[in-house]
Amino acid sequence: MTTHLAPVWFQVTGLDVVEGSGCWVTTSSGEKYLDFTGGIAVVSTGHCHPYVVEAIRAQAGRFIHAQVNCYRHDLLEPLAERLTEITPEGIDTFFFANSGAEATEGAIKLAKQATGRPNTIVFQGSFHGRTHLAMAMTSSKTGYRAGHAPLPSGVFVSPFPQCLDTARAHPELSTEQADDLAIDTAIAGLRFLLASQTAPTETAAVIIEPVLGEGGYVQAPPRFMREVAAICAEHGILFIADEVQSGFARTGTMFAVEQCELQPDIIVMAKGIASGFPFAAIGASKELMARWPVGSHGGTYGGNPIGCAAALATIDVLTEPGFLDHVTACGEQLRAGLRELASQHAVIADVRGPGLMVGLEFRNADTAQPDADRTAAVISHARTHGNLLVMNAGTWGNIIRFMPPLVVSQEEIDFALAAIQAALEATA
Repeated sequence: MTTHLAPVWFQVTGLDVVEGSGCWVTTSSGEKYLDFTGGIAVVSTGHCHPYVVEAIRAQAGRFIHAQVNCYRHDLLEPLAERLTEITPEGIDTFFFANSGAEATEGAIKLAKQATGRPNTIVFQGSFHGRTHLAMAMTSSKTGYRAGHAPLPSGVFVSPFPQCLDTARAHPELSTEQADDLAIDTAIAGLRFLLASQTAPTETAAVIIEPVLGEGGYVQAPPRFMREVAAICAEHGILFIADEVQSGFARTGTMFAVEQCELQPDIIVMAKGIASGFPFAAIGASKELMARWPVGSHGGTYGGNPIGCAAALATIDVLTEPGFLDHVTACGEQLRAGLRELASQHAVIADVRGPGLMVGLEFRNADTAQPDADRTAAVISHARTHGNLLVMNAGTWGNIIRFMPPLVVSQEEIDFALAAIQAALEATA
């Protein structure tokens, strides 16, 4: 088939999808697939949730575009107020953008101007986007950065606690001891970085994903998050939580940082915020936002009225009574099923992740090395024979990540587990 589309897009499935409903998509040939990619954790309420669709339809008939510099529309303040209600304490003022990359870059701009400091600290395995500064902050894969040098300077990479790797390296330790060692080592690495490469007085912000996304669905231990936040507070460094992928109920709480019992200075949101409509937000305190000079940041489409309508409708769905309990229960069902498969297949090295942000790690049973080939084979078989769509993650491509729409049913999780089981058996 002749195409006029740029080949730069990496194709996970090669499918031509014409329709979506709930957790399912339909191709041009009429085949139906259970979508556990969720548009990369975007379609939080499922494909074409009727409540969200109606909100978009109504707004499209009323007002499609309002450039905020020119005039404000009547959904900006209601959305900001709604976000104030669901974001961590102290976050009460918002800037709206269109994508996660825009939002992370905007958050760094805010941090630099608010502190007067030039540098940023990120963590190994992070993914913060594919625009130029966001690439400089991304260390999950070299492929995202290759060929784009020189990248912006002033970005320094600190260790992320890899508890599983530490446990593998120290079989004599208990799980708790291995976790503590991994956390202590990573904190020591951060302190050394501040002493050797970027002085606290030159460091504007530390930005972290509470759960590594592209980096392999590894959740940052709560103690690590709290100690990083304490170091930031000690030195006047702003603590930024990148909740682009983990936010909006994905982890069983509205935001993953809630599970760490801490309040970030800045929070970055996108993906699940508007059920698939391009929308993002930066949240901070009123006092901090006031230190962002007027006119120093903006965007033509930020705060789009239809996006605001989609976000408001999405939040309504996600905050319905029992919704978070549903996410938690479905996540537990999925992890339990995957752990049962792990007990039968030595190639599965780990099952992890909170809520419906679940990772399945593959390693060669004999060498313990990452097994990207088996991972790819399972993904392919699940798609072609099980009508299940999943995708990989991790530096080595050896993690299957499960990120279904949050409205997924128990029956659909059982369907997915059956497809993975069949794929494991067929590719053994």
